[in-house]
Amino acid sequence: MGAIRQCSRSACRNSAVATLTYVYADSTAVLGPLATYAEPHCYDLCEQHAGSLTVPRGWEVLRLAMPATPAGPGPDDLLALAHAVREAAARPAATGSAQGQRAAHPALEAPAAAEGTRRGHLRVLREPS
Repeated sequence: MGAIRQCSRSACRNSAVATLTYVYADSTAVLGPLATYAEPHCYDLCEQHAGSLTVPRGWEVLRLAMPATPAGPGPDDLLALAHAVREAAARPAATGSAQGQRAAHPALEAPAAAEGTRRGHLRVLREPS
C-alpha cells in the first residue's frame, strides 16, 4: 500500500478510515470502509467526519459495515512476500566479495535500441569509455 491517506475535509489532518461515494441517480450517499485506491470522485473521511456525516433532505445514507480493527496482511500479501524471499535466496551470491563488504556492481549500460531516448523526464545515457 501507499502512504496513509488523510481526510478529504479541509483543515482536517487525521488519517482516513472510510470512503464516501454518491449515487446521484438514487439520491444515496454510501459510506464504507476505506477504499483500496483513492478515486477522483470519492471522499476519504476520518472517523470523526464519517460519524457526523449528514446528507441533503430526501437523500438516504447507506452505511456499510466498518471493520472493528484495521485489516492485517491477507493471504495474497503473505504469499507475495514468501515468493520474494524465495527468489532473493535463490540468486547466486556475488563471487569474490567478502562478508560485510558491498559487492561491486558493473557500470550501468543503456540498451542498444534506447541510445539517447527519453522516457518521461529521464534519459538513458551510456557512460563514456
